[in-house]
This record gives sequence, C-alpha cells and structure tokens, in this order.
Amino acid sequence: MSDTSKNSITIDAPVTEVAALLFNPGGYPEWSSAIKSAEVLEKDGEGRAVKIEMSIKAGQVKDRVVLEYDWSKAPSSLTFSLDDADLLTEMSGGYSLADNGDDTTTVTYELTVALSMPIPAMMRTKAERETIDLALKELKAALEN
Repeated sequence: MSDTSKNSITIDAPVTEVAALLFNPGGYPEWSSAIKSAEVLEKDGEGRAVKIEMSIKAGQVKDRVVLEYDWSKAPSSLTFSLDDADLLTEMSGGYSLADNGDDTTTVTYELTVALSMPIPAMMRTKAERETIDLALKELKAALEN
C-alpha cells in the first residue's frame, strides 16, 4: 500500500454550500478539470451516488475508473475507493469538512494512487500532491466566484 498524500484549504463559504458541491461526485466535471466525465452507476436508499464511473486526466495519467463512495461519515467526510480501472491499481481517499464557525470551511483532501506500471515513489507522490492541490484550488474557485 502506498503512502497517502493530503492537503487542506480554507474556502470562504459555509460548510453546507461546500458539502452540497463536494458531496455530489456526479457533478465533479462541472468544476474539476481532472474529471472529464462522471456517470452514476448506483445510488443508495437516500439517492446518494455509491458507485461512479469517471474518465480522469491528472498530469500524465489518463484512465477510466469506477469508484465506490462511502457515506458513513457524512456530512463531515466522504471517502472513496477504487472498484475498477484500466491503468490504476489503487485510488482511495476522501474529503473532510470542518466548519470554522465564521462562514468559512476548511476542506482536507487525502489521496492514495498506485499504477499498474512501475513509477518511482517520488514521482507518484508529486503527482498526487499536484492532483490534490488542483482539486482544492478549483473547488475554492467554484464556491467563491
């Protein structure tokens, strides 16, 4: 198993607004440039996406992935794990939200990725961090503009 990369950002928006956007993984292509498409394959009894097929392009990695979402810690966090992919052998992580009490929200994104081809750990970690930083930046822009 690979080490997890993570980063946080503070967004000038209430936690409810952040959760509404972030906890709609089927809508990620609307604000995330790394997610080219997202199709909800399965929903739970509350209508939340639990399995989604996505086309992703993060740095040099372009893949089709099927992710399973775990809502057990919602609304404070949403985690995902890889069910199937063409190139990736692992893609897991999640978003955690913290209400700062002043209509701002701190979002923490954790990500672990492994590929079916050998990649030096330093390069994998750099790509994970770049993916996380871009996702947080684009999330912030979508909520603050």
